[in-house]
Amino acid sequence: MPPLPEHHPHLVQPSASRPMSRDIRSLFKDLVSLLLFTSQKLPCPVPVNFTVLDCRKVDPAPASDFRILFNRYEPVNPLSHIALLVLVPATLTGVFLSSFPSIIRIAACTFFLYHSTILVSVLAYRLSPFHPLAKYPGPISCRISKFWMAWVSSAGKQHKYYYELHQKYGDVVRIGPNELSFRNVAAISPLMGYFGLPKGPHWDGRMAEQTKIRAMIALRDPAEHARRRKPWARGFSSAALKGYEEILGKRVHQFVTALEQQQQPVNLAEWISHFTFDFMSDMAFGGGSDMLRDGDKDNTWHLLESGLPLALILTHVPWLGKYYVRLPGIGSDLKKFRSFCQERASLRRTQGSQSKDLFHYLIDEAGVERSPPTFAEVASDGVLTIVAGSDTTATTLSSLFWALLSHPTAYRRLQAEVDRYYPPGEDASSTTHHPQMQYLNAVINESLRLFPPVLSGSQRGATKSSGGRLAGPCFVPEGTNAFVHVYSLHRDPRYFSPMPNTFWPERWLSEDDRKALGYPDSNGTDKTPFRHDLAAFIPFSFGPANCVGKNLAYQEMRTVVCMMMQRLDFGFADGYDPECWDRDLKDYFVATKGKLPVVLSPRASNR
Repeated sequence: MPPLPEHHPHLVQPSASRPMSRDIRSLFKDLVSLLLFTSQKLPCPVPVNFTVLDCRKVDPAPASDFRILFNRYEPVNPLSHIALLVLVPATLTGVFLSSFPSIIRIAACTFFLYHSTILVSVLAYRLSPFHPLAKYPGPISCRISKFWMAWVSSAGKQHKYYYELHQKYGDVVRIGPNELSFRNVAAISPLMGYFGLPKGPHWDGRMAEQTKIRAMIALRDPAEHARRRKPWARGFSSAALKGYEEILGKRVHQFVTALEQQQQPVNLAEWISHFTFDFMSDMAFGGGSDMLRDGDKDNTWHLLESGLPLALILTHVPWLGKYYVRLPGIGSDLKKFRSFCQERASLRRTQGSQSKDLFHYLIDEAGVERSPPTFAEVASDGVLTIVAGSDTTATTLSSLFWALLSHPTAYRRLQAEVDRYYPPGEDASSTTHHPQMQYLNAVINESLRLFPPVLSGSQRGATKSSGGRLAGPCFVPEGTNAFVHVYSLHRDPRYFSPMPNTFWPERWLSEDDRKALGYPDSNGTDKTPFRHDLAAFIPFSFGPANCVGKNLAYQEMRTVVCMMMQRLDFGFADGYDPECWDRDLKDYFVATKGKLPVVLSPRASNR
């Protein structure tokens, strides 16, 4: 066999320091040469003449050199997978065929040697001190593959798992071969701020079927995201929010009236979900949904939540999304729900609306945008409108009422404040008094702190050739994904103390107001230094990609809480274990919730 060029640019050179037999070296060089030129469709510069060996006699030492090939040319396309993982070893089988008596034996030997070499070399590199993230601590299972996190997250408890990892390893944890989780306020701005990192590849999996037009939330190009966000910003301006008061007020009145008429007990979490879905349908599509009246007769809410576990798995292993979109029957509920939202957007465009709803701004019915989004772009945002506007708010409101019922003192204090600003006969759907209601806002913020709408935060990515990014005291190398784990950050005693894991709205009040309500108190909370770092409070994310609808969410929550507290008394149903709420709360990027059985009754002052 002619000698291989010593420095040919397309060949992987085996380490000179590793002792190898002449036969092994020849086999290894020829095999890598064939792999490279097969995958790149380039003519092989040297003739390949394989030394035929029994696979049992092949020394596995050269395996680590395959790391160069698969780390540099890591494929994500299904056709590449087939070519590299099936066609190449099949070709090698044909090369070896004349020297083995059995095609089954040579095929098994070749495929085993080929795949085990790749697997061992990749695993060895990811666990080696030469990996760019080698210095960051984390479980071996996380460092090896993101499939581990996909499996953990399938149970809906990834937020708890990340929290435990940060408790064990500290502020920075390696939770994937090329991914870091941060629990440090100093990392927020470098990762998510105006000069931060673009969104990471997890949206490539989560929105895999959007191959041509992406929803705004999934856009990874900051400039394109800023362009698409402009009509959303107008749709959530102060003037627009004022115009939504009537739409919101009608739905809140319908919601509370329906609760008053129900047989007791009721699943309050389910009723809140129906309310938020109806309201966001009014906002996004000009109406068309009436779950408060008819229930989920079309199984729409089921479609929404049943597709979330699969979407989260695709988030952790984005390249699986390319298979997901090609396989009929896989993720059918998720696909149906997204199609439903896009159909509703098309219907809203055709039928129009009697009011200036959110869609009015998104499709630029007033004609004020120089470069308005196309209708295809707006339709792709239909899923975002419903999920971000209804599911997240429903979980936060349900968690808020669970927390109030679990803490009677907070319940009584909030009710007293509502009675002061909205006495019997006063319209509790009016937003006039909201800015002055300090305890109301404290209760909402404390609920958002303990149960942020997106429990584990949003991924950012240091793109290749970017040079990486310094995030606080830690460096994020290029090609690395990272996120700030919101659930852990919000419960860190360095930022929220005392009682970081306890529902305590008083932490959001002024020092004088806290003292007036008994802090420092006899329960020992005064022994712990008071810390309240608003820089660590990011329930709606941070920076140019933060939640554009957070002001509407606040308005919606304040209105619902005020009217419910004004008109109803409520408590847990007999036999309900309040500890079930936290156990049933699941993190599928957005959170899902369990049942919240409560007994409601009209307040005596409103009868």
